[in-house]
Amino acid sequence: MPTLRWTTVNTPAPDAEAFVMASRLEVRSLKDVPRFFAQSLTAWKQVCGAPGAYGASLIAQPLKRTFWTLSAWEDKAALYAYARTEPHKSIMTGLRPATKASVFTFWEVPVADLPIDWTDARRRLADQDRAGA
Repeated sequence: MPTLRWTTVNTPAPDAEAFVMASRLEVRSLKDVPRFFAQSLTAWKQVCGAPGAYGASLIAQPLKRTFWTLSAWEDKAALYAYARTEPHKSIMTGLRPATKASVFTFWEVPVADLPIDWTDARRRLADQDRAGA
């Protein structure tokens, strides 16, 4: 299972809050996995230079056709600005037909709680998935 461990991008003020996003993206077919993974790495590189990004992690489970992302941001506006910026915008638009299912969840934490634990993120995603079903 390829994992990109939590990478701190920018160090926030010690008393700041972080806006956190976790996602689970399931690819339709195994043939789509290599392209999805390559594009995920491109988006990862963009996060590492994105204004307002505090940190991020990625888990790829290629044989399960599942990709997990976890990131923390200065605020919701910083996350949404990243999502609307190239290359992320085109990557997500281009990969949409290859994506079978996706779940996203958002919450806020004190920056002292960074990095976010994947156990907590996966629980929140499962709760969001159940709530959306």
